[in-house]
Amino acid sequence: MESKEMNFAAIPQTALNVVTKPSAFFKGMPKSGGFMEPLVFVVMIGVITGVIQAIINLTGFGQNGGYEASIKASISMILFMPIFAAVFSFIGAAILFVIWKLMGSQENYETAYRCAAYLIALTPITTIIGVIPYAGGIISMAMYLFYLVTASIHVHNIPSQKAWLVFGIIIAILLLFGLSTEYKVRKMAASGKDWRDINSQFSKEYENKAKDMGKTADEARRQAEQMAGQAKKQAEQSR
Repeated sequence: MESKEMNFAAIPQTALNVVTKPSAFFKGMPKSGGFMEPLVFVVMIGVITGVIQAIINLTGFGQNGGYEASIKASISMILFMPIFAAVFSFIGAAILFVIWKLMGSQENYETAYRCAAYLIALTPITTIIGVIPYAGGIISMAMYLFYLVTASIHVHNIPSQKAWLVFGIIIAILLLFGLSTEYKVRKMAASGKDWRDINSQFSKEYENKAKDMGKTADEARRQAEQMAGQAKKQAEQSR
């Protein structure tokens, strides 16, 4: 039923609204309605992001600059980016669900997923910005901080000060990790090490972390749902 009601032509406008009018978008965002619509949005944005990343690789910009781009790798990026986006949208939503619950949100996992899914509208922009050494990562993290706080305030009714504090700390930690990783990549490249070896090394690290996240995602979601159930029982008892 949901697939028949999907308006694929509205996806570009939805993405534009998320990026340009985040407060209005999240205020009016339906908190329920199923997972299909936001999931399709994630997949479509994943395709667009994959195409952008493939173009960046082929043209030699960003961290791949100075190395011969692989057409095969670029095609793989287009094919697999939507899949990765879909998988990690659920994992990311589970993590955000736990964070929002701990901050006092009364919304369920579906609402958290819808927020996480529509925030993926930022990825084409951050992918382009990411070609700027170091500054690209800083700008991207600042953008995610602003939009996460906006969603926290207008969807989860989290006080502004609390949202800025909590997500500010989280983004700062992620930013430090990202800058450290970028520095290592550039240092290894400057030392003359073959890019294929560098890419292989970080790909293995990424895959290992992805596996760990996959193992903990279900557990995080179960714990969050238990917390939500307990909160609901306490609310009913207090009545």
